[in-house]
Amino acid sequence: MTGIVGRFREALTGDRRIDPDVLVDRVAAVRRFIDLVEGHLPDDRLGPAHTLVERAGDRLALSRDHTVVALAGATGSGKSSLFNALARIDLSPVGVRRPTTGVTYACVWGPPEGAVRLLDWLGVLPRNRFVRESQLDAEDEAALRGLVLLDLPDFDSVQQSHRREVDRLLGLVDLVVWVVDPQKYADRVVHESYLREFHRHRDVTVVVLNQTDRLPAAEVPRVLADLRRLLDRDGLSGVPVLATSAVDPAALADLRSTLQSTVGERQAALRRLSGDADAVVDALTPLMGPAPAPDDLDRASLPGLTDALAGVAGVPAVVEATERAYRHRAAGSTGWPLVRGWRKLRPDPLRRLHLPGPAPDTAGEAEATSLTSATSVPDPTAAQRSAVGLAVRRVADRAGRGLATPWPEAVAAAARSRLADLPDALDGAVAGTDLGLRRKPIWWRLVGALQWLVTLAAVAGLGWLVFGYALRALGLPPLDYPMVGRAPLPTLLLLGGLLLGVLIALLARPIIALGARRARRRAERRLRTAVAGVAIGHVIEPVREVLAAYERAREALAAARSGR
Repeated sequence: MTGIVGRFREALTGDRRIDPDVLVDRVAAVRRFIDLVEGHLPDDRLGPAHTLVERAGDRLALSRDHTVVALAGATGSGKSSLFNALARIDLSPVGVRRPTTGVTYACVWGPPEGAVRLLDWLGVLPRNRFVRESQLDAEDEAALRGLVLLDLPDFDSVQQSHRREVDRLLGLVDLVVWVVDPQKYADRVVHESYLREFHRHRDVTVVVLNQTDRLPAAEVPRVLADLRRLLDRDGLSGVPVLATSAVDPAALADLRSTLQSTVGERQAALRRLSGDADAVVDALTPLMGPAPAPDDLDRASLPGLTDALAGVAGVPAVVEATERAYRHRAAGSTGWPLVRGWRKLRPDPLRRLHLPGPAPDTAGEAEATSLTSATSVPDPTAAQRSAVGLAVRRVADRAGRGLATPWPEAVAAAARSRLADLPDALDGAVAGTDLGLRRKPIWWRLVGALQWLVTLAAVAGLGWLVFGYALRALGLPPLDYPMVGRAPLPTLLLLGGLLLGVLIALLARPIIALGARRARRRAERRLRTAVAGVAIGHVIEPVREVLAAYERAREALAAARSGR
């Protein structure tokens, strides 16, 4: 027996042992991967990963002292007879009617208490559970203590429910013993639908050629060799192939030794989950390509995106209105006081856009201004909207370049995810931008005060002259006007005040024009900064989140792969 066990261990696993802690870390890495890519990758591509995480968590939480072995085979392969022969008791019904096995039967070696939760998880009905050992066995069955042997329904049954039950349990058991018979060992359904799908689970797969008693002794090696050839073609090279017969106890020795070795190692469950993890990681690997390019979105993509968003936000119109508003307000503050009232009749260009006007005089007006969040900038044209779409697409194309499919689509979806919020966000950004016109410059106040001074001088001179004319008209003694040179002082005050007011206004005009251009550039710079903030928050940052998830998912998948 020792030689058989040694050959089995070498053929089946190559003495490769699975560290439970490493396996737990691999499953945790797959769980992190799922959490990171959730919402970015199609759900159907993540189904096996979800199944692995759930199945591994459940199986590792259950008894590790038990090894679940399933006998799987087609109708007439004799697996139920083999099940009874291994148990040395007739537990599973055997008959000529097909299919014979319609439900799963379980036989437990050893105390059943630890296996109850495991069988509940497997879904084996209580009435189909049997305990093999008894006091009459003494230590005859001690080597199989911890074995949970299942007799599955026929996977080629005409009853679809039987096949669904087989498929479900094949995904849960620790080791599968495929039972084939000399007549149908090469059946296409067996190899293409089942055996070939187990190529990643060679460590927990055994194939037995049953009913060898029906073959001439000289034919058994030839059939085993042909079965070995078929298994190698299925990707199951190295999987043990044993000859059995339910009617010959000696023909079960190798299979019993195999089961004893498996139960004794307590590794089958870990190897099965490790194989499942390998399959999941291999399926997920094509979804993850090379590392993303360094993040240069701010430098490469933000300027063009900002230009496009500035167009739909009405920044050119606001900038133009800012320049005109500067001229309008400067002229109103530095112009001749006698015509300022006329200027007030003209609407302020920024006020017409519902943008901040001059500094409010009262707290109530300040509060009303702060609550204004909607502007009246011109609606964007179709060309401007199209420019935004193209700019967003360029951002997504640049960020998703080189990523594995379907990540470029995920990046593009992230770039478009907040487009519906852009109009309100841009409107709020423009409305909330300080255009630099909330406070009057000091020189406006100084020039305005000077204008009032010369205007008052002109008014004083005019009043002085009028008073003098009134006295003469009433026949009263005329006033003796002070003279400045040869000109009366009142006349000099009147004419000088008028001329100085016009001269000051003319001198202030080029300064106002220069200030208006500076105000235009300042407003454009501040508005573009605000629009760039919207571009980052609504387009760039969602893309960065996807790229960050991609990079962390690559690391998680590498961690899941590292324990192989």
